Amino acid sequence: MAKKDVKTAKTMKTQKTAKSKKSKKTKRAMRAKDKPATGTLRTAKKSAKQGAKRVAKSGGKSGGKSSMKSAAKPKTARAAGRRKQRQQARDAQESRPTLHVRPGVEGGHDGLPRQADRTARKTYQTPEAQRRTLTTGEYVDGVLSGDRMRLARAITLIESNAPAHFDQAQEVLKALLPHTGRSVRLGITGVPGAGKSTFIEALGKLLTGRGHRVAVTAVDPSSSLSGGSILGDKTRMEGLAADPDAFIRPSPTGGALGGVARKTRETLLLFEAAGYDVLLVETVGVGQSEITVRSMVDFFLLMLVAGAGDELQGIKKGVIEIADAVLIHKADGQNRAVAELSRGEYERALHYLRPATEGWRTRAFTASALSGEGIPELWRVVETFCRRTRESGAFARRRRSQERDWVHALVEEQLRERFLQNPEVRRRLPELERAVMAGELPATTAARILLELFAAGKGEATP
Repeated sequence: MAKKDVKTAKTMKTQKTAKSKKSKKTKRAMRAKDKPATGTLRTAKKSAKQGAKRVAKSGGKSGGKSSMKSAAKPKTARAAGRRKQRQQARDAQESRPTLHVRPGVEGGHDGLPRQADRTARKTYQTPEAQRRTLTTGEYVDGVLSGDRMRLARAITLIESNAPAHFDQAQEVLKALLPHTGRSVRLGITGVPGAGKSTFIEALGKLLTGRGHRVAVTAVDPSSSLSGGSILGDKTRMEGLAADPDAFIRPSPTGGALGGVARKTRETLLLFEAAGYDVLLVETVGVGQSEITVRSMVDFFLLMLVAGAGDELQGIKKGVIEIADAVLIHKADGQNRAVAELSRGEYERALHYLRPATEGWRTRAFTASALSGEGIPELWRVVETFCRRTRESGAFARRRRSQERDWVHALVEEQLRERFLQNPEVRRRLPELERAVMAGELPATTAARILLELFAAGKGEATP
């Protein structure tokens, strides 16, 4: 009985296996029916030849040729289409611009490892794990050697508000001071939409073509609500950003007057120590607060657009009083005649104003970054200004007075910070603010109370 059961089981298993094989063959046949054109071109040609032989045996020569052609045609068309796609992909790859890595960043950027390391290891650590803290000596050596990555990290260190970074930043600046002062600092401001970034790119490319090394600090306005900045000025300087002799550093205003914080002064020192001989400072362009820029540059350029007002409007704009040159930008095409008319109006307005620099007469010019007209002439004006002021001593005197003003500005800033951090001031400030807003206490009296608390260091002052 047991033998009979075993025999029955084997028979059922054999039937099941045969049925499974038949099912697989059926599925393959159905897939082949649904996709009759799958397979390689060689397989299609072989099938066509076999079909032609069968037709030839049956006595139909011409029919065999027709059958072979009809079987091979779909495969040949698909293969040709795939070859065309591959060729188009290769052409697109070859037409892409070649990537040129600047010296100093070929070993990776933003803390990322080299491409070869990534290929070899397949996995790599996060940028935070790769980035290590540099010593003061490494910062100094990197800046002096022209290492772009070290320069960028040194600027980040200078801009940091962290107390732990302040002491090291000052040590770096102190070590680099003997290597500064050998540059021309050009401040550029103007109304929004005047084309400052486009003009800077055109001027920067002209200067690098003449052998200069150009550094640009482009200041973007910070939001009064979120505190953030787009930092998009660099996107308008694509050509200059790719130039190995140029360095562009976008910076947020952080709420500073005129869009230039004290960090901008120290950034200029780093640029000079790194060997850049032309420094361009682009500001937000908000009007009379641009006096902050005037206190840190040698030549101050005001950019305007045509049709902004007559000569009386020019006199009313206080920023014109501190400009060494006025540029009517976008003087091209149909706007050329209007720009020339505006230049004449501002030229007349400048006759009524006292020159911003001793021994120099401020004049108005026209230029177009789009066509390049007027930009070489404007740079000649800057060179003439530097030569005359150096000969008269006004250049050196301005630099010394700027250093003195810098000390006063730093004292005022640090006094404000210490004042706001004083425990007694912080304790009484909300109460006095409420009293002033409610009309119970004059603002002058409230300020005197807070200053007395700060001077005493402890205790309370009475009105």
